Amino acid sequence: MSDSGNFISIKALEDGVNVIGLTRGSNTKFHHSEKLDKGEVMIAQFTEHTSAVKIRGKASILTSHGEVTSDSKK
Repeated sequence: MSDSGNFISIKALEDGVNVIGLTRGSNTKFHHSEKLDKGEVMIAQFTEHTSAVKIRGKASILTSHGEVTSDSKK
């Protein structure tokens, strides 16, 4: 999938924000994870392998549908 609407940006608003990619298919599994520190930004894309992203910790998430802020993990 190369549609630019499939990208999201995640900016950590505290140290230790976890970004976890989840697989597609009948059996959803974790397939990738990253840890971001305050101020770090990650650009992620939904693909044929990634159907969802779980974010644990305080972060600003920007998508083609708008912006949302996740709560702190503490």
